[in-house]
Amino acid sequence: MNRSFQQFNLGEDIVKALKSLNYAKPTNVQAEVIPKALVKNDIIVKSQTGSGKTASFAVPLCELVQWEENKPQALVLTPTRELAAQVKDDMTNIGRYKRIKATAIYGKQSFQKQKLELKQKSHIVVGTPGRVLDHLEKGTLEVDKLEYLVIDEADEMLNMGFIEQVEAIIQRLPKSRVTMMFSATMPEDIKQLSNQYMINPVFIEIESGGLTADRIEHVWYEAEEGEKFLLLKDITVVENPDSCIIFCATQEEVERVHRKLHRAGYPCGKLHGGLVQEDRFSVMNAFKRGEFRYLIATDVASRGIDIEDISLVINYDLPSDKERYVHRIGRTARAGKSGKAITLISNSEHHLLEEIEDFIGIKITRAEAPERDAVARAETSFLEKVKNRPTKKEDKGTKLEKNIKKLYFNGGKKKKVRAVDFVGTICQIEGVTSEDIGIITIQENHTYVDILNGKGPLVLKEMKNRTIKGKQLKVHEARN
Repeated sequence: MNRSFQQFNLGEDIVKALKSLNYAKPTNVQAEVIPKALVKNDIIVKSQTGSGKTASFAVPLCELVQWEENKPQALVLTPTRELAAQVKDDMTNIGRYKRIKATAIYGKQSFQKQKLELKQKSHIVVGTPGRVLDHLEKGTLEVDKLEYLVIDEADEMLNMGFIEQVEAIIQRLPKSRVTMMFSATMPEDIKQLSNQYMINPVFIEIESGGLTADRIEHVWYEAEEGEKFLLLKDITVVENPDSCIIFCATQEEVERVHRKLHRAGYPCGKLHGGLVQEDRFSVMNAFKRGEFRYLIATDVASRGIDIEDISLVINYDLPSDKERYVHRIGRTARAGKSGKAITLISNSEHHLLEEIEDFIGIKITRAEAPERDAVARAETSFLEKVKNRPTKKEDKGTKLEKNIKKLYFNGGKKKKVRAVDFVGTICQIEGVTSEDIGIITIQENHTYVDILNGKGPLVLKEMKNRTIKGKQLKVHEARN
């Protein structure tokens, strides 16, 4: 069947955004989930990470929410801050032309700043359980208009001990809502959660095409503690990946491996829970843009990182459980591409290897350590690649952003200006219609207005001489 997003009868605004974002054909999970979500079924989805599931709930949510309503209509819970930020960006991009406002709330970021943001119009709120619960308890997140709840990466919520918080959140939400739950694995507690809080859910299981041997090549090497680092270097020289994540068990190990690789001249970055949030985001974004080839990380990076073209994942340390193996290697072979997963295993860890093999249903091939002359032969092209900066990757939303200019006006709630006042005035400009106006964010003393379709310079020039509700406001291009 020739699939396209047209088959879902989505609004023009959503279809236009999907086109700009190069969403050509729905993936399996999108084809299954979107139609059922649009008719407001409760849904449980068991699907591998990397299968396009964020769009499978983002598209129907952006389609279903009413633009006119100012209070949140949808809440998405994610286990990590990185994933919350990414889902928020995806929502914003997909809902761009419908002017959907998505807000991300998570720990290690100013509560006050989030409180102010939640006071603005917010159609969709994306957050981590702890911070969402905080806002609910303090009354800063209003849920009386909430119609949709998405629990993303439910099994990871369980692994990270968030499940009690998730339940506490659910109990504060309106009973008459649509609930969607996404999980790569389906432990007993997750089934229990769905029985308790969902109404006749539709169960969708997407075959894990990502794990099969035709898409990901699984290999393991024998390595005792003292030999691991030298073996890692030899493997990376021979494999010479364009982009690679190296997973370690602890923050200390990440620091150690990163320090040694950095000294050896590798273009690399590190990511773990001990870093301040700003650093975590900037490392992630730099890796996404392709500013360095090697990311050394703890399991904090095994979720919510959507980066195309990671050709190699190396488990420097074995993951703490078999499910995590699945999530780690789900970073490669994304969006229909192929990849390779290499695991270093000591003699005493063979039983863990067998558990992983049973769980994924594939025999992992043993490889012998690269011979010295093979490493020497590969050295030249490895050094060549290390010297050359990787090609910068364009962010999904960049194409959309190019035609958008964010304008700053020095008047907000205190001057009693409303979104309709901005729309009314801007639409009087010749050649500008309401379709050229994007998200409007009104704060106490200022307002941001997104101008779409390349009309920004024209609106900026004209608004210098026009009044809004009789008030002459200063206007310039926003700096953020």
